[in-house]
Parts: sequence; structure tokens; C-alpha cells
Amino acid sequence: MATVATKPMTAEEFYEFTHRSENRDRLFELERGEVVEKSRPGKRHGLVCANGAGILRDYAKARKKGYVCSNDTGIVVERDPDSVRGPDIAYFEDARTIDDVEEKYGDTPPLLTIEVMSPNDNITEVMLRIKEQLMFGVKIVWLIDPEKHAITVYRLDKLFYQLKEHEEITGEDVLPDFRCKVAEFFTLPGQ
Repeated sequence: MATVATKPMTAEEFYEFTHRSENRDRLFELERGEVVEKSRPGKRHGLVCANGAGILRDYAKARKKGYVCSNDTGIVVERDPDSVRGPDIAYFEDARTIDDVEEKYGDTPPLLTIEVMSPNDNITEVMLRIKEQLMFGVKIVWLIDPEKHAITVYRLDKLFYQLKEHEEITGEDVLPDFRCKVAEFFTLPGQ
């Protein structure tokens, strides 16, 4: 990751910056007012993200409640200085219609975020992101490791735990009645 700007930005300035025509095909986050460019993840990463978004969308449809955001949707996780993170997947229950969903970056914490490890990820930076999200109010963060076919579950003030592909993951008390095999995140359709 490389720092792009020298003047600290607010989340609102960052939104405008990222939507300039010259920046539309680039990936950024805002870390305590500093714009940081990120590398694009690979194809396997995208597949695991798509599987996760599909699993959560099916859950939301069955409950007739909630929605899923993907593609590194910007979420303001800290103010003054501002930080905008883009978790790979986020699950919300803060809107009843699409018109209720914020157009720009949201200040409302999702119930769940999912981070998918990429080969070039630095574990220290990933753990910082997870901590920021939990401190912001995200109830559960799942860290998916496509290499190990495992998911590590993080909650504020609780011990983390890891589940392997033969095990089942649940939404605990945050996503009632959610459960699926960890393997579902690592399979191709029809397998």
C-alpha cells in the first residue's frame, strides 16, 4: 500500500476524491485522514467474496430482512481524523428499502463484516482493520483464509476462534438462525 495524498482528508473529501474520473479504476482506503492506495485482489479472492455475499443474500432473503454490500463498500469507522474502510462484504439491517440506504459512505456499523485474506495481505494490517471495525460497533468479523479453507471469528471482548471447512459457522446471537458449512465459501457452484 502506498500513501497517495499528504493533506489529511475527511470522509466527505475522500468520497469526492475516489469518484474523480482519474481514480475510478483504483482502490483506496482512508486511514486516519491519509489516502492509501490498495492493490486489487486476485480471482480466487473474488470467488470467495462472491460466495460469501451469495450466502448472506440468501439468508437476508429468507428472513425478509437485511442486505449485503460488497466490492469494498466504504464505511466510516472513525472520525477526526477520519478512516474509511472497505470490508470485502458487509451485512446490514439498518434499512427497509433501497432508498433508505446511504448513497455515500455510511456511518452505521454493519452487524457483520467479512475480510478475505489475499496472498499479499499483511496480517498486522488485517488485524488493525478488524480491531477498527469491532471498535466501530461491528458485532462479528469473519476473517476468511482461502489457502487454509478456514474462517476465524472475531467479536469485541471475546476470544476469537477458527473453524475449518468441515465445520459449521453460525451467526451466533447476531444473525439468528444463520448456519452453513464453512466449505460453502470455498466451492464452485454445483459442487
